[in-house]
Amino acid sequence: MNEHDIINEIRNKTDIVDLISSYIPLTLKGKNHFGVCPFHEDTNPSMSVSREKQIYRCFSCGASGNVFNFVMDYEHLSFRETLEFLAKKQNLEIKGLKITEKKEKYQEYYDIYDITNKYFQNNLNTQLGKKAKEYLQMRNLDDTTIKEFGIGLSLKQDNDLTNILLQKNYPINTLNNIGLSNQDHDIYIDRIMFPLHDLNGRVVGFSGRIYNTNLKENKYINTKGTPIFQKGNNLYNYHRARDAARLKKQIIVMEGFMGCIRASTVEIKNVVSLMGTAMTKEQAELIKRLSNNIVLCLDGDDAGSHATLVNGEQLSNMDVNVKVIELPENLDPDDYIIKYGKERFEVLLENAINYNDFKIKYLRKGINFKSDEELSRYLDNVIIEISKVKDDIRREIMLKNLANEFNIGYNTLEKRLQEKLNNIDRKEPIKYTKVTTEKRKDKYYIAILACLYYMIENPKMIKYYENEGIIFPTTVQRNLVSEIIFYFRKYGNINLADFYTYLSNKEELLSLLNEIVSLDLEENINDSVMMEYINVVKEYNIIQEIKRLQELIKKEINPLEQAKIAERIKLLKIGS
Repeated sequence: MNEHDIINEIRNKTDIVDLISSYIPLTLKGKNHFGVCPFHEDTNPSMSVSREKQIYRCFSCGASGNVFNFVMDYEHLSFRETLEFLAKKQNLEIKGLKITEKKEKYQEYYDIYDITNKYFQNNLNTQLGKKAKEYLQMRNLDDTTIKEFGIGLSLKQDNDLTNILLQKNYPINTLNNIGLSNQDHDIYIDRIMFPLHDLNGRVVGFSGRIYNTNLKENKYINTKGTPIFQKGNNLYNYHRARDAARLKKQIIVMEGFMGCIRASTVEIKNVVSLMGTAMTKEQAELIKRLSNNIVLCLDGDDAGSHATLVNGEQLSNMDVNVKVIELPENLDPDDYIIKYGKERFEVLLENAINYNDFKIKYLRKGINFKSDEELSRYLDNVIIEISKVKDDIRREIMLKNLANEFNIGYNTLEKRLQEKLNNIDRKEPIKYTKVTTEKRKDKYYIAILACLYYMIENPKMIKYYENEGIIFPTTVQRNLVSEIIFYFRKYGNINLADFYTYLSNKEELLSLLNEIVSLDLEENINDSVMMEYINVVKEYNIIQEIKRLQELIKKEINPLEQAKIAERIKLLKIGS
């Protein structure tokens, strides 16, 4: 089979409804399935998935495509990686398949970080890395773990890395801009280096830790924000945890990367960390993509508890299941696993409490229960949390426990709960602004998009287009027409899902196709309707030509030429 056939076989054997439903819940309505779109802040199901057409589209943000597009966007994979991912699911071989990947805008930056990472790792395995290696071994990190997480060492010699990269002809300004040099000198000196990866597993930054306890310096130095690295858009260990989270149907979230590394040493792989305590909106979205079942395991001190409260609240508002592990003795996950081992940690994981229960417990801090005012305020806050619980039985149990603990009538609490629930029901649903910029869609613009759509859906429209000699106004539209006609003549028909794959490396055309599909045009129309669209586009062409001639006549100084142009305008207006 050729490349085209192999790619189409993978797509044909991957049912889009089955695929997307493995990521998000879908509900059948009519002939399509609907779900909450994972590509924007969605609360109401706005994504439609068509089994018949094997495409999806979001009516809110405009995301659309076939199985390849979904996996690439959801998993942050390249097209080649997506093919391998789906081929493996279908037990298909794709060896020898040559895919030309789109040239990466910042490829030079990735190359520099790759070289730097290998350089740091090599340093650790030399005589100069002996003390650092001993420190890591003292921290119970063996050679296998060191290699798996790419841990390395920056040397004591100032300018060592910078000189090496300069010798490879990388500009000093680039090294300064991407956070490896500062004023032409190495940023990282004599530190253990932990590489930071993007969602695809490429090294994009470092966290350098001191290991010489005599030094009075910052414990960590982290890469600054660069075009390829923004801390708030990344999660440590995301690329490794992705598959494990799917298998376990759960993702564990920790604060620092040492927790992830330590968990991995005891074969707990479904773990990511925030690289800090504050969770950004982007990180929350990434966590949700890994799993709807989230376990927060932050540090056991007061700061960790507060971070759990804040981060748990953010995640709870995203319609996911959030549980919490409370670590004793102010321990962090790394220290706990070293002290108590895998089995005890797994017991904590198995007995993780619901976030609502954690918050109710947290709300008790600092409350004087002998004060009627404080007790009333506490109960009110607890009832607010109970109102967020969707399980009616669990709500009742929580309310009864509250009534028994504080010797308050159950009916009184139930009445207050119902008031809270009524307030929630009366609230208007959150409205989100569309992610895409809305273009003005007059009848001409819609007719152009409709013509393009039906050229894909019905070969007759291609014939009408060619016979009528219409011209679309923009270069992108004209280029898409050329691709449609080329594809049809080469393969004899056009399948919309396959055409998405064909356009996968043509971003402008793919964006236009998404816009066309998002119009949700009627599928089957007769010849007369197709001609109506053609005629509207012809009308648009005439209007534009009249405008052009009117501008031309203003510039023309020869009366005879002016008369000729005026006659042409007259004929166009009367339709001759």
